[in-house]
Amino acid sequence: MQSTINRQKTALTVSQLNREAKSLLESSFFQIRVLGELSSFSRPASGHWYFTLKDDRAQVRCAMFRNRNMSVRFSPKEGDQVIITGKVSLYEGRGDFQLIVDSMESDGEGKLQQAFEALKAKLSSEGLFSSAHKKSIPSHPNHLAVITSPTGAAVHDILSVLKRRFPSLPVTIYPSVVQGSEAPQQLIQALQAAIHHQTADLIIIGRGGGSLEDLWPFNDEALARAIFDCPIPIISAVGHEVDFSISDLVADLRAPTPSAAAELISPDQDALRIQIDRLSARLERQLRISLNQRQDHLNALKKRLRHPGERLREQRSRLDFAEKRLHALIQKQLTKARYQTDIAARQLERHHPARQIEHMRERLNRADEKLRRAMVNQTDRQRYQLGNLLTRLNAVNPLATLERGYAIVQAVDVDKRSPSGVTNGPVITHANDVKIGDQVINRLRHGNLICRVEAINSQESINSDEAIPSSNNLNSPANTVRNDKEPS
Repeated sequence: MQSTINRQKTALTVSQLNREAKSLLESSFFQIRVLGELSSFSRPASGHWYFTLKDDRAQVRCAMFRNRNMSVRFSPKEGDQVIITGKVSLYEGRGDFQLIVDSMESDGEGKLQQAFEALKAKLSSEGLFSSAHKKSIPSHPNHLAVITSPTGAAVHDILSVLKRRFPSLPVTIYPSVVQGSEAPQQLIQALQAAIHHQTADLIIIGRGGGSLEDLWPFNDEALARAIFDCPIPIISAVGHEVDFSISDLVADLRAPTPSAAAELISPDQDALRIQIDRLSARLERQLRISLNQRQDHLNALKKRLRHPGERLREQRSRLDFAEKRLHALIQKQLTKARYQTDIAARQLERHHPARQIEHMRERLNRADEKLRRAMVNQTDRQRYQLGNLLTRLNAVNPLATLERGYAIVQAVDVDKRSPSGVTNGPVITHANDVKIGDQVINRLRHGNLICRVEAINSQESINSDEAIPSSNNLNSPANTVRNDKEPS
C-alpha cells in the first residue's frame, strides 16, 4: 500500500509532462530559421495561419498568429519554398511539437536577405553607418532636391505634404528609375547632378513601398558609398516603415516613408497655435463637463433635501467655494498658457535674423569707432614722441651752438684742387695746436672766416673778462685776427 502511494507521488500527470516538455523546448531553443515547403496551409476566420513545413524526409506543424502574419509582404500558398523565423514550442492540449512563427519570407528573399546582411556587416565595419559621420539636417532648408521616379507615388506624396505645410520651399526633382538593374547607376548620376548644381542644401532620396526585390537598388554598395561621400545632407525614405535598406543606414537621417520625410523637413507654422486651440477647447470641454456634473449633483441633493436648512446652505457654500477654485484654476491655467505663448513669441522675435543683423551692425560700428579713437591716440603719441626727439636732437646739434655766436676753429690745409686753395683741417681744441702766423678757419653759423694767428694765450682757464675782450681793446695785438681772405 505504501509503495503504491509513493509511486503516485512521483508520477507526473499528462498536463504536467506536456508543460515540462514545453518549458524545456522553449528554454533550449531560442529564435531559429527553418527552410521548408508549405503544406496544409489554412487561414481561419481568426486571421491566424496554420500550416505544415516539410522537406523530403520530415515535417513540422507551424502556427503564425495574426499580429505577425500581417507583416508578410507576399501571399504564401501551398508548395511555396519559404524561410520562417520563430521559436520551438509544444501545444500542451495535444502534445504536438510545433513552431511558433514570427516572420516568413520566400526562399529568394532569403538569399537577398543574406546578401543584405553581408553588405551591412561590411559597410558597418568600415564605419559608413557611424553617427560621427552623420551631417546635421537643416531645420529650415532653403532648397530641396528630390531623387526618385517622377511618376511614382513618392514624389506626389512629398509635394503634397510640402504644398500643405511649406509651400514656399523650392524643390528640384532629379528623375531616376527606382527599380531594376539600371536603377543604382541612375540614382548615383542623379545624386552627382544635385551635388554639381550646388543649389540644394538638402536631398531626399527614396521611393514607395514594395517587395525586397523592388527595393533592392537601394541596397547597392556603390550607391551607399556615393551617399556617404555626398557633402549635402541626405534623408533616405525608402518603402514603408517596416522596410530597411542600406541607403537608410548610411544616410544622415532615415524617414519611414517619403511623406514622413517631407513632414520632417517642413516646419509647421501653425502647430503651436493649433495646439493651444486644442488645449483650450479640451479645457473648456472638461470644465463644461465638470460644471454639468456638479450641477447634476446639486440638483440631486436638492431633490433629496425636501426641507432646506443648514446642510443645504453648507453644501451651497462648498459648491461656491469649489466653483471659485475652479475658476481660479482656469484663470491660472489660461494665464500660464498666455505667459508661455508670450515667452515663445519674444524668443522668436529675439532670434529673428533682422535683430541679429542689427546687433552685429551695432557691434561693428562700436568696433569701428574704437579703432578710429585708437588710431588718433596712437598718432598723437607718435607726434608727441617725435617732438621730444626733435627737441633732444636740437639740443646736441652743433648748428644750434653756432646760432648763439660760437665758432668752430679748424686748421687750414693747402689744397690746390680747391677753388680757394685751402681746405678745412682738423678742429683745434688747444692753443698749443697752432703757432703765430698760422692760418685758421673760423666756421660761423653763416659763412667761414680765414684768419691769421697774431697772438697765443695758452692758459687753461680764463675769466669772463679775459674771454670776451672789451670794446676798448679790440685793436690790441692779442685780440687782432687778420682777415687775409674773403669768407667762403
